[in-house]
This record gives sequence, structure tokens and C-alpha cells, in this order.
Amino acid sequence: MTATLDTDAVLRVRQQVSDLHAELVRYGLVVWTAGNVSGRVPGADLFVIKPSGVSYDELTPESMILCDLDGTVVEGAHSPSSDTAAHAYVYRNMPEVGGVVHTHSTYASAWAARAEEVPCVLTAMADEFGGPIPVGPFALIGDDSIGRGIVDTLRDSRSPAVLMQNHGVFSIGKDAKSAVKAAVMCEDVARTVHIARQGGPLVPIPQESVDRLYDRYQNVYGQPGKA
Repeated sequence: MTATLDTDAVLRVRQQVSDLHAELVRYGLVVWTAGNVSGRVPGADLFVIKPSGVSYDELTPESMILCDLDGTVVEGAHSPSSDTAAHAYVYRNMPEVGGVVHTHSTYASAWAARAEEVPCVLTAMADEFGGPIPVGPFALIGDDSIGRGIVDTLRDSRSPAVLMQNHGVFSIGKDAKSAVKAAVMCEDVARTVHIARQGGPLVPIPQESVDRLYDRYQNVYGQPGKA
């Protein structure tokens, strides 16, 4: 374990996770010290997560907390995020996930407060989420209950984001950057669909078209060979 702590992979994930918290601020997804980003360390049963209650402008790569997949601190001078158990549960049970993000972004959390999924009525939703953004069960912070809800909801869904009832957004990705993107997109479409519903009934996109849009965006969109 000690040798693992000295690898370049750990240092890279520390830097990435530290930097990505600024994106949560940039896109208006967090207030004060709420919200967090974590990233799995490639090739190791470890992940890096934000320290609890530390201001975003005080975060550095060195202040990030290194944990094992049980959520136990391996290295770090601070206590880890209060959501560490949830992140750890996701990493243990979804090995394909390399990043997890949590926010209380305003519009998405408003849907969560109603325990209502965001319906797939925008092509951008079909592209990124492959359907509606689902709602996960109500769960309290303190153990892995939130993590269980995330995994149970997303395991059979194409969506990289879940609205945990009465709480907020958790998003996942192949790495921490992808999970942040999903959180940004979740808030964007939650806001647009909310505004659209004020003007009248929403018009769902047919499932066949959702499938085609999702396939194009996931497999064709962007530059060839670009991760």
C-alpha cells in the first residue's frame, strides 16, 4: 500500500480532483462548502476525495484525501467529505466508474425535492442521459445508504446522474471529469425543462429517436480518437 501512495497516478488524480472543484463553482452548482468530486486511482483500490468543510478556494492537490474502497482514510491531514461512504460504495460496486460528483444544484435539487424524474424532452438529454434523469430513494448521510441508492438506480440506467430524493444530484463517469460534465449537464437540462413546463405541457421525444440520438452522441460525436 505504501508504494502505491508514491505513484504518479495518485498525484495525477489529486491534481485533477482538486482542479475540478473549481468547475463546480464556475457552473454555479455549489454554495459555500457543499458538494464534492472524487476520482478513482487507476490500477489501485483507492480514490481521492475532497476534505470535509474546506472552502473551495483553499483546496489544493495536497489537501485532497486518499481513501481505500471502504472509505477509510489512507492519507490526508483532514477528515474526508461526509459523502465518502456513498462514493466508496459506488466504486466498490461499479468498477467501470472512475469518478463521482455530488452537488445540490438548484434546479436539479428542486426536481429531487418533488421526487420527480426529469423527463427526456430535449435532444441534449437524449444525447447525454439516454432518457430521463431518474430519482433515487431518500437516504440519510452517515453510512452507505446513499451509495446503495445510487447504485441500485443507475445500474440498469443509461443516465450518468441520479436525483436522490429530497437531497440532490450524484453523477458518475469513466473519470472525474466525465462525472463533472454529467453534473453540469444535469443542472442545465433540469433548468430548461422546468422553464418549459411553465409554458405548457412537455412533449416527450419518441424512444426510437432517443436511442438514435444517444448512439450518435456517445459513439460518433466529437473528434476521432479523442477520449
